[in-house]
Amino acid sequence: MPLPRPGTRDVLQRHQMLRVRGRGVAWLAPLLLLVAIVVIDFNTTGEFRIISWIVLVPGIAAAICGVGVTAAFAVVSLAAYFVVDGAWPHQYRIGLSDFVLVGIGGLLATLACTVRVRGERRMLHMRDIAETVRRTVLRELPPGWGGLDHAAVYLAADTEARVGGDFYDIQPGLHGTRVLLGDVQGKGLGAVEAAAALLGTFREAAYHEPDLATVAERLEIRMRRHGIHRTALGREDGDRFATAVLLGFPAGERDVVEAVVFGHEPALAVGPSGVRPLPPGDGLPLGLGELAHDLLPRVHRVRLDADTTLLLTTDGVTEARDGEGCFYPLGEEVARAVADDPRAAEPRRLVALVRDGTLRHCGGRLADDTTVFAVRRREGSPGPESAGKGRLQS
Repeated sequence: MPLPRPGTRDVLQRHQMLRVRGRGVAWLAPLLLLVAIVVIDFNTTGEFRIISWIVLVPGIAAAICGVGVTAAFAVVSLAAYFVVDGAWPHQYRIGLSDFVLVGIGGLLATLACTVRVRGERRMLHMRDIAETVRRTVLRELPPGWGGLDHAAVYLAADTEARVGGDFYDIQPGLHGTRVLLGDVQGKGLGAVEAAAALLGTFREAAYHEPDLATVAERLEIRMRRHGIHRTALGREDGDRFATAVLLGFPAGERDVVEAVVFGHEPALAVGPSGVRPLPPGDGLPLGLGELAHDLLPRVHRVRLDADTTLLLTTDGVTEARDGEGCFYPLGEEVARAVADDPRAAEPRRLVALVRDGTLRHCGGRLADDTTVFAVRRREGSPGPESAGKGRLQS
C-alpha cells in the first residue's frame, strides 16, 4: 500500500470537520450564521440592532474553513453590513465605528486562519514522516510470508506519534523461517532507532545463519554496539536495552519450533487443545547479555501441532490495567475464547480478540505501546524450507 502523500490538492481536505458524501460543507456553518444575523436584524426594532454580530461570521470560518473561504466571508460580511445598515433610516444606523470593527475582525480572522492552516500542514507533514518511519521499521508482510499465516496489530500509546519502540518481523531464509518480536526500553526516536538497528541485523542474520543461537548472538552484539555508538556521541540513552522473543521454524521439521527469550514474556501456543506458554527461558534483555555468566540464553525446541498458533505480545498487553489496577488476564481470555470456538486460534481472529480485549480492559487508555503478533505454519504450504532456494527473499 503506498504511503499517503500531499498532492496538488489542499491537504486540509482530509481534515475538514463537515463532509457530506465525501464533499466538504464546512462553509455552510458561517453562511447560515450570516443569513440568520441579516434576517434577524431586518426583523427587529431600531433600538435593537444585531448586524454588528456579523463580525462572528469570519471568525467561525477561520476555525473550520480554508484561508480563501475565510477571506471571502470577511469581504461578504463587510459588504452585508454596509448594505443592511444603509437600508435603515438614518436615526437607526449604527454607523462607521462598527463597520470598522467588522473590517478589522475579518482581517484578524483571515490571519488566524492562515496560522491555523500552516499548523495543520505542519502536523500532516509530521504524520506522514511518522507513517514513513513506521512502515520502514514495521514493514508490510505479504500473506503466507515464509510459509506462515500471520497477523499483527500495533497500537502506539502516543496516538500522534504513531510509532514507538515495539518491533516485529518475519524473515524467510536459507535454513527456515525466523520470527522476531521485541520491545525497546524507553520511548521516542531513540527507541525507534534501536528497533531499526535490531531489525536490520535480524533480517540479514536470520536469512544466512544456520543456527538460531547464532542469530541470537548477532542480535545481542548489535544492541551492545548500538549502545557504544550512542555513548560515544554523548547521548544519554547509550545503556538502552530491549526485551525480545526469537522464534525459528527449522527447514524440514514441520512440527518443531525453536525459541530464544531475551527477558520477554514467552510466546503462547494457542490451539484447539488449549493454551500453554512456551518455555520462559533464562536470557537477559538484549544489550545486557554481558551481565550473565553465559553470553546467550538457551535455544528451546518445542513440538507443535499443525493447527497451533504462536501468540506474541508486548507489555502493552500484559501490563494493561483496568480501573481497579488489575492486569489483563491474557491467558484466561484466550483459553476461554478458544474453548468456545476453536476457530479463535486462527492468527487474524486471535489478534483481533487480544486487541479488543486489551482496549476493553484498560478503557482505551493505553499506558504503553501495544503489539499483538500471531504466526502459524500455513496449511498446504511447502513450508519455510523452500525459502531462499532458487531465488532470493529479503
